[in-house]
Amino acid sequence: MTIQSVKPGRRLASLSALMTVSVLTRLLVNTANQLFFPFLAVMAAGMGTDVVVLGRLLGLRSLMGIFALLFDGLAERWGYRSAMRAELLIGVAGLVLVGASANLWSALLGMLLMGLGFYSFVPTLRAYLSFQIPYAHRARGFGILEYSWALSGIVGLYAMGRLIDWVGWRAPFFVLAAGLIVAWFVFGNLPPTERSATVRPAAPVLGVAQRVHQFFTFASNRRSAWGAIFAGALVNFGVLHIFTVYGVWLADGYGLQAGQLGTVALVFGGVDLCGSVLVSLVADRLGKRRSVLFGLAGCLALFILLPVLDRSLVWVVAALALSRFFFEFGTVSHMSLVSEQVPSQRGKVVTLSFATGVVGGALSGFTGPLAYAEYGVAGLAPVGAVAVALGYLLIWGWVKEPLDEHRASFTIVN
Repeated sequence: MTIQSVKPGRRLASLSALMTVSVLTRLLVNTANQLFFPFLAVMAAGMGTDVVVLGRLLGLRSLMGIFALLFDGLAERWGYRSAMRAELLIGVAGLVLVGASANLWSALLGMLLMGLGFYSFVPTLRAYLSFQIPYAHRARGFGILEYSWALSGIVGLYAMGRLIDWVGWRAPFFVLAAGLIVAWFVFGNLPPTERSATVRPAAPVLGVAQRVHQFFTFASNRRSAWGAIFAGALVNFGVLHIFTVYGVWLADGYGLQAGQLGTVALVFGGVDLCGSVLVSLVADRLGKRRSVLFGLAGCLALFILLPVLDRSLVWVVAALALSRFFFEFGTVSHMSLVSEQVPSQRGKVVTLSFATGVVGGALSGFTGPLAYAEYGVAGLAPVGAVAVALGYLLIWGWVKEPLDEHRASFTIVN
């Protein structure tokens, strides 16, 4: 069947409520996904292991994002609303398992379920919203959605740091699970994606190799689409190679405890919010491709300077915070850029982009903690800088700014 646009009046009338629900739910999901980063050492001690082993488990958790590709097909069959609710339930089960874990194996199972549920939920939500927001205004919509990433630091991780200090490392998992159960009920009331009654003719039966080839083949704009997808994966790896272990770095080098690391997460959340707000204000006019290049250039410059700035806590936190700002500006712009590379296969492109980004993040879970354990900061910044530089070159050399055929057809009502 083919996708049919929602009538503008109906879409715009429900946009504010839809974005509010999406941001609040993503706030909880993002807090769960980032929970280990500032508190990696605390969580490792609570689970009776070390940061290198827990980093590897985080890598395995991230690899579950590959299965988001399966949920893309399920979303087409079930509808995006039903798929998102199923993904939330899987993630909640993972949170409860980790919080109640008696050994590392049960914690691993819970982390795998968290990865499967939450890393599948994020691209499904993005694809769902891509059908609701025209490309001319999509950077604004996605910028607002990514306020949730910033708020997970300002509100979520800061609160979780205090909760760990007061109650213990298990408490955040149960609090987040309870909030997401509420979100599961709310998502049952979201409007489904409207479709036409046109039915596709029956497809010929294909072999496994043919189906795989067909899945990874885009109808148009292949070079640009794959360039955008692989650039996102490289940048995600480079940034998370550093940020997976920033909590361990600040604890070892500057003696920060869980509550203080929560405060640092709050600072990072503040600059993330500034990046998202700036995208929502200027990226549609500046151009998504140009915005991505600007963000990556700033992030790259700061990564190069990190070893030099590792002289005081203030300089390190300032450099990391600024790099987060540029990364947030670039990556939110990248989401909009990717979403219109192949409009006829938007769900597939968005999901593939997210899945490859997750693979990059999963690899960083293995490389970041190990590099820091072996080489300290010298093992973090150069690797991150090279990966971001390669992503920049791919965007600059391969990726096109899509033409927006509907720019004049829609307006956003405040």
